[in-house]
Amino acid sequence: MFKRKVYDKLLEWKNEWNGAYACLLEGTRRVGKTTIAEEFARNEYESYILIDFSNVSREIIDIFDDISKLDVFFLRLQMETGVTLIDRKSVIILDEIQLFPKARQAIKHLVKDGRYDYIETGSLISIKKNVKDILIPSEEHKIHVYPMDYEEFLWATGGNPNVIRKAYESNIALGNAINRSAMRDFRIYMAVGGMPQAVAAYIRSNNFEQVDKVKREIIELYYDDLKKIDSSGRLSDIYKSIPSQLAQKKKRFVISAATGKQKTRKDEERLYELIESKMVLPCYNVSKPGISLSQTKDINNFKLYLSDIGLFTTMLFNDTENGREDIYKKLLSDKLDADLGYLYENAVAQIIKSYDKELYYHTWKKKDSTHYYEIDFLLTSKNKIIPIEVKSSAIRNHESIDEFAIKYSQNVGDRYLVSQKDVGTKGMLKLKPIYMMPNIVEQL
Repeated sequence: MFKRKVYDKLLEWKNEWNGAYACLLEGTRRVGKTTIAEEFARNEYESYILIDFSNVSREIIDIFDDISKLDVFFLRLQMETGVTLIDRKSVIILDEIQLFPKARQAIKHLVKDGRYDYIETGSLISIKKNVKDILIPSEEHKIHVYPMDYEEFLWATGGNPNVIRKAYESNIALGNAINRSAMRDFRIYMAVGGMPQAVAAYIRSNNFEQVDKVKREIIELYYDDLKKIDSSGRLSDIYKSIPSQLAQKKKRFVISAATGKQKTRKDEERLYELIESKMVLPCYNVSKPGISLSQTKDINNFKLYLSDIGLFTTMLFNDTENGREDIYKKLLSDKLDADLGYLYENAVAQIIKSYDKELYYHTWKKKDSTHYYEIDFLLTSKNKIIPIEVKSSAIRNHESIDEFAIKYSQNVGDRYLVSQKDVGTKGMLKLKPIYMMPNIVEQL
């Protein structure tokens, strides 16, 4: 069991709500929802029942068919599972609840009863077909479970994120040797990613070929899930095209470029379901950056990133059947030939989202030109806009963020250029290595 930050969020839910709300752990497949829920139940309660709706007996299903008499319901549940429930000291985990919507609908009545706590886990839980026939309970406290972030990865692999935090707070250059070492560790995270199975494979084998096999199995699982949502395969095509569209440096995601066909209303519905699947991270263009970025976001103008940087790395080099190990070696030594700014962008997008912050960017046309300025990410802090530009290597050119600071001078706070380079400044521009991106977000 890896140390996960979501455990503390579960503790907050348990202590703050005291049974008034069920906890819904939502996230993509294989991010560790079930493992976290069961570990929490084992440590924080005197007893628990785990019901896995992906592998459940007919007898359990029959129990949920009638909850009108809760005394009978709980008695049958304890007899069937062999677990004794204790008032206010037991929790019932309803795992993969999207597979049995009737159980989710029952949460309203189970919570009102008040005897026990409830943790639901689910993936694809907001997809239309999984909720269309039920009344979604309002008695749910949602916690999103993301892939392991960089700090969790360091905990798992024996690193010490506190060293990075102290270095960030000191705001002094670390020196070439220390920065190179820290960047290599971060590139390992980019190669492995935050899916717990991939992290476990890396720790167990220290072999990127084995890690890559695990990630490809997860990607294939995602493809299968998407085909269940949309049997035409166009939804899978949209998902597969994300790395290539970022590599082409498109200002926004283009559905027709993914499907090879003219966009239809059905494609827009497919895209919405992909976003609801949590497999992707939408980043919306803001037309007029202000204190409230959401007010001027363009819902039809966005980029898509993958929810996990490790899966992104694998999908990016998906066509390279031979030499995958060589690609990982080049990534770790920063010797890949291509300009991989978009790879680092996806890493930053994942970091920002792991703090439950929405993703925004901004583009505007250069004067007397067909070209555009672009700010990769926008955050806010204390009524100020925080622009962030991401570079993979060279940091000499930062025209966009300089022009943005002039254009929106009254609203701009700190501005950051995030790259592989050491801590520094260029005028008002703060230069930070990408492994300090979590510390930037934390302070906002």
